[in-house]
Order: sequence, then C-alpha cells, then structure tokens
Amino acid sequence: MSAASTPERIVDIAIGYMGAKQLFAAARTGIFRELTAGERSIEQLATGTGLSEQTARILADGMNALGLLDRHDGLYRLAPDAAEFLSGDGETDLHPFLGFLNEISFGHWSQFDATVDTAEPGDLQMDEKRWATFMAGVMRYNALHAAMLTRSFDFAPYRDMLDFGGLSPAFAIGAMRANPELSVRFTFAPDFTDGITGALESAGLSGRARIDPAPTDTADPGGAHDIVMLNHVIHRFSAEQNRAILGRARAAAQDGATLLLLDFLLDDDERQRGIDALHAAEYLVIDGTVVYPAAEVFGWLRETGWQPREVLELPGSPRVIVAAAG
Repeated sequence: MSAASTPERIVDIAIGYMGAKQLFAAARTGIFRELTAGERSIEQLATGTGLSEQTARILADGMNALGLLDRHDGLYRLAPDAAEFLSGDGETDLHPFLGFLNEISFGHWSQFDATVDTAEPGDLQMDEKRWATFMAGVMRYNALHAAMLTRSFDFAPYRDMLDFGGLSPAFAIGAMRANPELSVRFTFAPDFTDGITGALESAGLSGRARIDPAPTDTADPGGAHDIVMLNHVIHRFSAEQNRAILGRARAAAQDGATLLLLDFLLDDDERQRGIDALHAAEYLVIDGTVVYPAAEVFGWLRETGWQPREVLELPGSPRVIVAAAG
C-alpha cells in the first residue's frame, strides 16, 4: 500500500450510517436541547436526558467527533451550527427533519438494493402517523432551503412574484419578509391551498398574497410577473411536462423577468456535488421521482425562452438556477 493510498475515506463512507444513527438518537433524546442553556458534563447530560451515563457519553462523544459538540475539560457545548439548527433557539430547528430521516427514510433505504436492481421505488408502507412524520420532516427541510435562499438571493428589486407549482410556501414567505414591497401569487396544486393559507396567516402576510389553485402540469397562470419561482417542481415531472411548465412560466413573465428554479441537479463537473447525488438515490427509492442532469434542465430553459445566468449552491440545500426571460 502506497503512502498516498489509505483506507480512511472508504471506511468513513462505509460506516457513515453509524454517525447518522447517533445524530438521530442524540436529537431524539434531547442531547442538543439540553445544551441550549450552556455547557454540561456527562453526568448532567445523563440526568437531563434520562439516559445512562454510558449512553450519554457515547452520544456526546459521537457528536463531538462529528464536530457538532465542542468539548473542553470534560464539559460539552454546542458547536455554532448545532446551536443554530439543533438547539431550538435558531430560525430553523431541524429536529423534525431528523425525525423523518430516522423514522421514515433510514428504514426505507433497506429496500435500496431492490430499487437498484429494478429501478422501482420501495414500498413506504405509510399510515396516518408515518405520513405526519413524513410531511413534518419534508416541510421543515423546505424551510431550511427557503432560509438559505433568502440569505443567498436579493429579492429587493422585485415587486410581483409568481410562485408556480411548488411544494412549500416558505420560499415566497421568506422573500416577502426580505422585501416588504413584494406581493406573491401562488399557483399551486389545489390540495396545497389550506397549507398556504395557514402559513400566510401565521406569518401575517395574507394581505400581500393571492392563491390561484390549479394542477401544476396543466396550469396556465398568465400575467406579467417580474420574478417567477419554481421550488421543487422539476423532479416531480417528466421531461415533456417540465418543458410545458417552463413554457407556461415564461408566458406568465414580463420580458427581462427573473426565474428561480430550485431543485437538486446532477452535473458534469469533475466532482459531482454530493448532496445532489445522494438525493437522486433518495428520490428514486422513496417515490421514483427524478433528479435531472443540469445540462438537460438548461436545455429546457433555452427552449422555452429563459436564458440561464448563474447557479446558486445553497448550503445543505438544493441549487438554484437563476435565469432571465429573453
């Protein structure tokens, strides 16, 4: 074995599920929230969480090894990212997302070998409780994506947004909070109407939004919007459907308008962005939906009157293709 060739990377990837399960357990048992008020010893963590000292030490050391907890003189404290996203005090608490991964996604991946062999999704075996866990996790993950988009994109120049066919109103709500002059028109599938209405009321933004429910694959919203958003749309539809959706989005935009197309994408760079590749497999095994190659999506955009300008890589989230209406 040469000095340059060591097994660490292979071993780290192969045992990665161990770290994931420890993270899920640490979140579920309250390790992170116990540290919100300040640093704690193992004895204090065990008392606060109801865990044995042995188990508390295993979880705390595991999170320290992964960089989510800092340790000094036997006392543990939250690392900055854990304080922001796992303490419960930050803008986006990821505990519901981790619950979804632990209770739904992780077990479902036991069917991944069959999916690889057949290209067919596994059986989620959903009941009412599992659906509630699923939706809570997915919507919290979308809230994270929305927060990262608001940090990365300047919504100030815009006044009239069309949010077309998306999964979550969190993106548009974030944009409205960032720009008090922005109004939004939602054209989502009809079964999302109650969720959008409730989210707008909770945010105090109902007066700046309009909801026009319609099935995404056939909706023709029209209008002359200066910004159009498609969040988590294209992975849910076929190439032919996506061309039609993008064409109708262009018809609803004024010349020079901006398109924000948010989704996971495969690329042709020398090193594929990891989170996109992992979600390509996740979407396939969960429900058979598709993470498309970026080059294919760029082609659809140009065919339908959009000119790609840049691609934003959102931390821990999908990418966003920013395009202009030609």
